[in-house]
Amino acid sequence: MTPTKPRPTTAHIVLDKTFSQADFDAFARLSGDDNPIHVDPDFAAGTRFAKTVAHGALLCSVLRGLVAQIRPAARQIRQDTQYPAPSPVGEPLRFEAETTGETPDGMVIALKVTRLGDGVVTCLGQTEVTA
Repeated sequence: MTPTKPRPTTAHIVLDKTFSQADFDAFARLSGDDNPIHVDPDFAAGTRFAKTVAHGALLCSVLRGLVAQIRPAARQIRQDTQYPAPSPVGEPLRFEAETTGETPDGMVIALKVTRLGDGVVTCLGQTEVTA
């Protein structure tokens, strides 16, 4: 009889978070991405967003932390994300990671960020991690 891998249980991790301008500024210093749409409130006020908005990589960093709660020792193989709407400074956001399937070497986890004020999805994607 061939041993079978145990099937992972479905996991759904949720985190609510609100970013301040200081958070955006700190991420810009660490990443080197000082695009004014992220760090200059006066510049952002003149754009269609009207406020500074989160770096996509900042959103993905929080999502990666949720993935690590689902699979603590896993390595990320790939990640695909889209940003259909902005995540403005001071807006409460809901971050979600949920297992959606298996691969021969690991699992697939759906990723989502939603603005809590209006329910608009600001980041959507998935990642594949090793077992």
